[in-house]
Amino acid sequence: MLLKLIVTFIIPALFWNPALSQHIDNQFITIKIGILPQGKLNAITDVAGVKVGHFTLEKDDTVHTGVTAILPHGGNIFQQKVPAAIFVGNGFGKLSGFTQVRELGNIESPIVLTNTLSVATAIDAVITYTLTQKGNENVQSVNVVAGETNDGYLNDVRGRHITQENVLEAINKAAEGPVAQGNVGAGTGTVCFGFKGGVGTASRVLPQNLGGYTVGVLVQTNFGGVLQIDGVPVGKELGKYYLRDKLNNPADGSCMIVVATDAPMDARNLERLAKRAFMGLAKTGGIASNGSGDYVIAFSANPDVRVPHNPRQSFYRTAVVFNDDMSPLFLAAIEATEQAIINSLFAAKTMKGKGGRAIEALPKEEVITILKKYNRYKP
Repeated sequence: MLLKLIVTFIIPALFWNPALSQHIDNQFITIKIGILPQGKLNAITDVAGVKVGHFTLEKDDTVHTGVTAILPHGGNIFQQKVPAAIFVGNGFGKLSGFTQVRELGNIESPIVLTNTLSVATAIDAVITYTLTQKGNENVQSVNVVAGETNDGYLNDVRGRHITQENVLEAINKAAEGPVAQGNVGAGTGTVCFGFKGGVGTASRVLPQNLGGYTVGVLVQTNFGGVLQIDGVPVGKELGKYYLRDKLNNPADGSCMIVVATDAPMDARNLERLAKRAFMGLAKTGGIASNGSGDYVIAFSANPDVRVPHNPRQSFYRTAVVFNDDMSPLFLAAIEATEQAIINSLFAAKTMKGKGGRAIEALPKEEVITILKKYNRYKP
């Protein structure tokens, strides 16, 4: 019973620098992911000013869904926009606001993640949120960035249970500090690599001689492929992976990836950063299948590069990172994305959903045995 308690509740919380760690029988098991140190919280909120809020909705075994809101800063985002870019890994998804972000290179709203059929509700709610903010009394156009994954395997997605009030609650609850992971918010009813998926987050910090910048990532995992953890073929070892059984191990789904950094960047280099985050998804064994909507939203939370809605000067003057200094940030985005996805699996719990369907959590004890086999076990 003690082992079960430790594996279920302590494992997801013990991710340290730069590894995800578990405490079992008074020993630490370390799985090194990359070479860069993680931030204090190992979360997207390690980037100063970034806030995250969840709303989770569960009713019996039928409704398992929710909302996750990411705020680039705590002020009026419409009036103080942030440089941003979006990279489309595979476009079988519903992400609102993409064309304006691509055209203008900034985001002017909270970023909202939810289920496929609730994107319209999220848009409506964020419009309400923006129009009612002080200072926005004359606003007549809002470009809402809202994305999704389809949680219809476990959730009654056709019931469209998410309301505007639910979305607004997630936005209003958004806070700095630790971020809940696993079966929470937009990840409540998701499935990843045939196991229970969810929300995951991680961060990496560059050394001072490389700028000292932080890159934080939050993911909503609902996709498939052949699971790897730090290069170990865990999915293959467990006998649960795409194409082993075409009927029972689909790869379709989606993954939403949100990347935040305090490095001063423009939209062009943020798009380059977003592309590297997609490499982190690939390192976990994801394949961006035909039916998968895989998007990366990247923004700079650095106050010095915000874009005022009503500028008081004729020119936008700011300092941004040189191209030659981007490579360490690329690595940070790759490592943080890879770990955020793995964290979503380690934090998730077994769930029984609609129609009697059940998705098991990642079998952590078996995974630990596999990692020992590949010499990833370090007591």
